[in-house]
Amino acid sequence: MQPTLFPMEPKSKSQPARPAGQISRKALNEAQYEAVTTVAGPVLVIAGAGSGKTRTLVYRLAHLVEQGVAPEQILLLTFTRKAAQEMLHRASLLLDDSCRRVMGGTFHATANLLLRRYCRHLGYESNFTIIDQSDAEGIVNLLKSSLNLGGENKRFPSKRVVISILSKSVNKGLGIEELIEAEYGHFHDFADDLQTIAQHYKRFKLEHSLMDYDDLLVNWHRILEEFPEVHTELANRFSHIMVDEYQDTNPIQAAIVRLMAAKHNNVMVVGDDSQSIYSFRGADFRNIMEFPSLFPETRLIRLEENYRSTQKILDLTNAIIEKAQEKYTKTLFTNIMGGEKPVVYGARDEGAQARYVAEKIVALRKDGEPLDEIAVLFRSGFHSYKLELELTHRQIEFEKRGGLKLNELAHNKDVISYLRVVANPHDHLSWNRLLLQLDKVGPKTAQNILSRVKSAEDPLAALREYPAGKTWKAGLADLLEMLESLRQSGMSMAQMFERIMDYYEPIFERLYHDDYPRRRRDLDELGRVMGGYAELQTFLDDASLDPPQAGAAEEDGGKRLVLSTIHSAKGLEWDTVFIINLAEGRFPSAQAVLPAHREEERRLLYVAATRARKQLYLVYPQEIMSYDSSSAAGGPSPFLQELPHALTHSPVAAAWQPQSSGYGAAREDRPDYSIPPLGSSSSASSSGTGAAPAIKLGNRVRHPFFGEGVVEKVVSPKSVEVLFARHGRKTLHLDYAKLELVP
Repeated sequence: MQPTLFPMEPKSKSQPARPAGQISRKALNEAQYEAVTTVAGPVLVIAGAGSGKTRTLVYRLAHLVEQGVAPEQILLLTFTRKAAQEMLHRASLLLDDSCRRVMGGTFHATANLLLRRYCRHLGYESNFTIIDQSDAEGIVNLLKSSLNLGGENKRFPSKRVVISILSKSVNKGLGIEELIEAEYGHFHDFADDLQTIAQHYKRFKLEHSLMDYDDLLVNWHRILEEFPEVHTELANRFSHIMVDEYQDTNPIQAAIVRLMAAKHNNVMVVGDDSQSIYSFRGADFRNIMEFPSLFPETRLIRLEENYRSTQKILDLTNAIIEKAQEKYTKTLFTNIMGGEKPVVYGARDEGAQARYVAEKIVALRKDGEPLDEIAVLFRSGFHSYKLELELTHRQIEFEKRGGLKLNELAHNKDVISYLRVVANPHDHLSWNRLLLQLDKVGPKTAQNILSRVKSAEDPLAALREYPAGKTWKAGLADLLEMLESLRQSGMSMAQMFERIMDYYEPIFERLYHDDYPRRRRDLDELGRVMGGYAELQTFLDDASLDPPQAGAAEEDGGKRLVLSTIHSAKGLEWDTVFIINLAEGRFPSAQAVLPAHREEERRLLYVAATRARKQLYLVYPQEIMSYDSSSAAGGPSPFLQELPHALTHSPVAAAWQPQSSGYGAAREDRPDYSIPPLGSSSSASSSGTGAAPAIKLGNRVRHPFFGEGVVEKVVSPKSVEVLFARHGRKTLHLDYAKLELVP
């Protein structure tokens, strides 16, 4: 349950405050202690990966309450509800239950609670409905049709793209036309039409008391900026503000923080610029970099002691981020002793890469490593396809992180729609969905019905008087009877679910006749989740803002290997981590052509590497499959080539030879696990004998990415420094640098 905002006056604490200093300093290092005890003015905490960020926030919460700040006057903003709940729980264990009265939650959940109280200023009723992306796309489709936009013009953006444009415009703080010029140039001719859709979309939502995710932030910002009395009330209400994962905020979230803290500037933001990887969602790296300029006299505190990884892994992650063009300089260190150097391995191709990783996982399991303490991370979802086949062939259980949320499944959306019209009878989007479920009712009939009742004070009463057609009159009567029963007071959420299923079961089996037994498990899970709520509106808000994962309650039956995109792995950790497809053109992505994009790709690699506690494998294919199914040169990522060779270990080909699994067993005529030495195969400088040419000081060489350069220093027998005309000086390891001598 999220804490309520009411009443607005702070409550007296249930327990007397403990004497100052009761919270032990021994539990914190010096930097953490400084962050915990600095409670006045703006504070920026740069928290390196694994540096105890959550512990610091928990102790600061408890410290504020201990020092006499009323819990109701503290606002904690996070990016997941789970994170907020965990922090409040841990703070209450540390001090007392009064910490649970701190207002803690995500930006969107907090906006929802505030807007339920203040949305009347914007013309909304307090029972507005929060719509998801598919709902928004449905509205856009309706508007396109009613405005006669698109039509037969196949170049007109789809409903999904239109919603993406509207959402990015909000989250990136750009006008529609400006965004189109920056990212959607091919839709330039439709800029005016998209502006028109945006205006009608906004009007439609207001008329039907609907808000999408972006509206929650936009309207929170509006009530602060446009209504001084609300701004003053909220600024006085929250005397201390803390924001977690600040590097992931977008411009409007940063503006909200600035307004909420404007009266007192008692704001502490915690984040890591090196882990800013969500620009595709609108997160702005500039927010954390410019915080000190927005809040003068900001106190900057760095958390650099790592409690997760071995020093050998941290040495590598420090080297990855050292090359970043703009950053808050920090060097992670740890007291964790031992560990192996990270392994860099170049496989022949993607099939060989999959076999190498699978064989290593088998070996780790034999050594006693639990399967769920191993993860394979990758830049994009399709990068794991060959590995998935290999793991399946070897009968290695794995789960691929991602998938639909419970509220995104069509059959669950049906059930939720019944509840939404009970909570908000003017939610015509949900009404439309329910009417279309009736046999013999099509889109035109549904719109005719809704046009007759949309202005009615009680749509249910108006529908009872509607002259229904003979073929669907009985169906409409059954629907209205079921909805009336849901409005009866005293019915629990579990009882509401049972009543809906009594009505919905035959409709469900008719609509999803191909696979309704499998889908029924999702409905059972939805019912279990609903049963945990005491209030309908709270459930509907959570279903929209923080929906549970589909299949979350299924019995696993065993521990599984984790396959995950790096974006989905942020915040998690494992004993052993493989990062695959670290090849040129794959990581960084070939689409990352602008400097800012390449810098985010560097941070993405940093995030991946810092997930490992004990062992880290950096794996790349030397040949990759291009989009036309032909083989193309791969080779190591430029990020790998920048790393000092002394920080990694590259296994000798003969030292470990993966056995063929039967999958992709072709091309076994040459070892698929070796790293070709300089000039061993296709080198233009080979003399024909097959021997690798010697690299000497002053040689002109060619690199597949950096171009031509001159060898300025021979660092070791396998490492040289090369000065490239366009890219400057690079230290390259000859085993995987793919250099060619230029005659």
